[in-house]
Amino acid sequence: MHELAVAQALVDQVDAVIDQHGATQASLIRVRIGPLAGVVPELLATAFPLAAAGSRMEHAELEFTHAPIRVRCQTCGAETEAAMNRLICGACGDWHTQIMSGDELLLESVELETASSLIPES
Repeated sequence: MHELAVAQALVDQVDAVIDQHGATQASLIRVRIGPLAGVVPELLATAFPLAAAGSRMEHAELEFTHAPIRVRCQTCGAETEAAMNRLICGACGDWHTQIMSGDELLLESVELETASSLIPES
């Protein structure tokens, strides 16, 4: 399962954020996923508890925000939303487009716990 490797990388990244801020653990992890990222959010949500077991984010909530597919037309310059299997310009219909969003998989934010309070971290 590809998502287990992604979950393990996420655990490593969040662990580094916890260390960087001198926190004790993470309570909320927000990940931004686009439909073109090649990761199924439901499978990542299933894999995350396995990867996080015994770590400082074992009890953290994993939350997803979804990135829309947006393209920039190389012909007319418009930036429009596009469908997953139809990456054409919404303004002129040309297929010469560049993906601007929708292919990302990003650690968007982490809420950290310290001995006394929660620290939101972007």
